Amino acid sequence: MVVARILPYRRPIVVALHLMVIVIANYLAFDLRFGNPMPPEQFLNFVTMLPWLLVIRSFIFLPCGLYEGMWRYAGIWDLRNIIIAAVLSTGVFAAATRWGFGLSYPRSVFVIDTLILIMLVGGLRLARRVYRQSRGDSGRRILVYGAGDVGELLVRGMLQNRFYGYKPVAFVDDDPAKVGQRIHGLRVLGGRQELARIFKKVAPHAVLLAMPAITPARMREVVAALEPFKVPIKTLPNRNESVEQIDLGQIRNLSVEDLLERAPIGIAGDVGHLITGQRVMVTGAGGSIGSELCRQIAALKPAVLIMYERYENNLYAIANELPIEVAAGVAHAVVGDVTDECLVNTVMSEYRPDIVFHAAAHKHVPLMELNPCEAVKNNVLGTRVTATAAAAHGVRRFILISTDKAVNPSSVMGATKRVAELLLQAMKTPESCVFTAVRFGNVLGSNGSVLPRFLRQIEAGGPVTVTHPEVRRYFMLIPEAVQLVLHAAALGAGGDMFVLEMGEQIKVVDMARNVIRLAGFVPEQEVPITFIGLRPGEKLYEELVGHDETMEQSGVPEIRRVRGRRHADRERILAGVAELEGRALTGDAKAVIEQLREIVPTYRPDDDTGDR
Repeated sequence: MVVARILPYRRPIVVALHLMVIVIANYLAFDLRFGNPMPPEQFLNFVTMLPWLLVIRSFIFLPCGLYEGMWRYAGIWDLRNIIIAAVLSTGVFAAATRWGFGLSYPRSVFVIDTLILIMLVGGLRLARRVYRQSRGDSGRRILVYGAGDVGELLVRGMLQNRFYGYKPVAFVDDDPAKVGQRIHGLRVLGGRQELARIFKKVAPHAVLLAMPAITPARMREVVAALEPFKVPIKTLPNRNESVEQIDLGQIRNLSVEDLLERAPIGIAGDVGHLITGQRVMVTGAGGSIGSELCRQIAALKPAVLIMYERYENNLYAIANELPIEVAAGVAHAVVGDVTDECLVNTVMSEYRPDIVFHAAAHKHVPLMELNPCEAVKNNVLGTRVTATAAAAHGVRRFILISTDKAVNPSSVMGATKRVAELLLQAMKTPESCVFTAVRFGNVLGSNGSVLPRFLRQIEAGGPVTVTHPEVRRYFMLIPEAVQLVLHAAALGAGGDMFVLEMGEQIKVVDMARNVIRLAGFVPEQEVPITFIGLRPGEKLYEELVGHDETMEQSGVPEIRRVRGRRHADRERILAGVAELEGRALTGDAKAVIEQLREIVPTYRPDDDTGDR
């Protein structure tokens, strides 16, 4: 209430405070120089020139901005202006006393007065800032891990801005040279080895990792060290973000993606020329990859986006995510099956797509082991029908979404995707149509991926189930996978196969432990991990290239082109695919497996893989 009444008079009050400080500083300067009582001649100098000093300093303070600004945010910029204003006004005043009035004004007073004035004016602002930062004890107590530039910036923001509800209490840093130092009044209490003592002393509600250049490996070490304390771990959105671009609103909870063996790859380059103004069709548009493809394609402003999907609920969801494009007549939702040859041809005839992204597929390995005929229908027949229609209706680029499980496959799903790859290479297509396949590993957060399953199991109290202690997988993020698809589409020259440079494979059990930690529990104590054995069709390790393939550069650093060491026998593959489809349509599962082995010699079903 009092503040609201005073606020309209803020400027006159600020000016009055500065006038008072000018008087006090000048008096103290004479007092320090000549003592108390002041000699009569010096008291006369003080009284005679004080009005002129007030006028000169007041007018010079105005262009220097000392009557403006919010004192609660006072910083280096304000200190610079205070120094400039004090020194400049002292110079003008000294010139006026010597040449304007001809007085013998003590030179030492000029210096002392200026220094005291800087301290008092700066002190006013600092007192307001200190008061604002020290009042109250509200907010979540934050232990900041990292006493560097980023940590300093974040703590400064927390102290100045209470909106986000953070209250920093101390720093942790593994650099021994920083231990015991203070930043904004907060002490660096120690390193990782002293976390137990630090937690007991400051009792934080959360830990904020303020280390922008931290590697995933070190991140996992820090998470493991924080495991016993069961507090949320927060971090920044991008470890490569520059210090100037970081603010409190960017702080988020640590996620499992931050713990990947490699940082997620941001693929460079512009694919806008491929999509903008083009007519694009996405099959399987309601799936994890298909829906993300639709989002990224819609952002690139296509002329038309045809979303083709047989599951109406999934299609409805993505169509409602793109309401502007749907309303504008850019996005069209079509319910249909890729094995429906008549409908696929009708849709392509009506919309005349320039580019087709074929993401429709059955992908769950254990289910496809039990339903090999359905796997062939969707993954092989569906690919043939869609690719044939694309060639017939003037599609310029056809991109098949494949998988690392197609390499030396041990599962029906992997074998059918390998047949789809071979089918594209064997098809007789017009020169104007470019067929490309893209392989990538497991996609975090996609339907059927381990991450959602782990989270559900943790919510239920465990156990978290892992197939085998040594099982490893390549992992990537959904947006990253879709960027790969878009760039590969732009690179493809016909019959090409592309893979992403994915780094090392990650142990699934390590990922399970990290997910449990991030949920605030202790792995294998509060939430057990159970090994259930490899499921039908699963391998311990995945591969990106087969025994008869090689990898080479593609022109984009993070993408590799895969080439076969020998050309596929087109007639043999086409005849084999026709036979495979016929057996699948009759429902003969055993015959389907035999035919898959015939087309894909590297396919080794469960009964052929020994102790895999």
